[in-house]
Amino acid sequence: MSFARLGPLGHEIPTMWRDGVPWDLRPLTADIDGAFLADDGLVRAREAWHADRLTVLPDAADLRTGAPIAFPSKIVCIGLNYHDHAAETGAAVPGEPVVFMKDPRTIVGPFDDILIPRGSQKTDWEVELGVVIGRTARYLTSPDEALRHVAGYVVSHDVSEREFQLERGGQWDKGKSCDTFNPLGPVLVPADEVDDPQALGLRLWVNGAQRQNGSTAQQIFSVAHVIWYLSQFMVLRPGDLVNTGTPAGVALGRADHPYLRAGDLVELEIDGLGRAAQRLVDA
Repeated sequence: MSFARLGPLGHEIPTMWRDGVPWDLRPLTADIDGAFLADDGLVRAREAWHADRLTVLPDAADLRTGAPIAFPSKIVCIGLNYHDHAAETGAAVPGEPVVFMKDPRTIVGPFDDILIPRGSQKTDWEVELGVVIGRTARYLTSPDEALRHVAGYVVSHDVSEREFQLERGGQWDKGKSCDTFNPLGPVLVPADEVDDPQALGLRLWVNGAQRQNGSTAQQIFSVAHVIWYLSQFMVLRPGDLVNTGTPAGVALGRADHPYLRAGDLVELEIDGLGRAAQRLVDA
């Protein structure tokens, strides 16, 4: 079982996929957003299906796949959270999670185009495990209680412009918040459908050549630790997205620095969470 939003941008239909069949969730909610998640929406969707209160969404195969959650109140990102990625960039292993924010309006669908910013020469890829918050997390007492606040998991593409991020002064945010820089999905998989968030393979290809092949087992700070840690500094609210870092293989870490150009195709996947593909076009 997984959750999706299907249809034109701004008019997506909340949908539940079950055994390959798309079920229309509009009898329950107008959207898959923070309010829906906070009100046990994923559980209620299961119950509605068992009670035969949902109908099949017709012609779903012909509909655009949007991001599986509506715009969150914030995107929080963790940098340098894989041992091999820290090594390839020449960075020391951080003693605490490296935290930065990303504009929530960077979220687009998993098959939408990515816009290369004007003047960009160093647009880079990053496949990441995205964590969607389901319950308010504020001053959690330990990582042991953190996963109870997770609604589910999603494939997240934390696109980065490395010159803007690292060479133009200030904080990382401006290299992370360009238009379309967070394709998301195709689906939101409920937390109870993922046996272990620390045992998921992540892979990414550019024009058919594999660039990243890692596992969340290589994370420096686990998902539970990250959620607990963030809750000490900010309130995580239902619907918020946490990007948990990328494994080695980004263009920044390669000797030839093969940054993305218009016409390139990026494909990415995470075990059990689906596969996405985005074409690069000039803004």
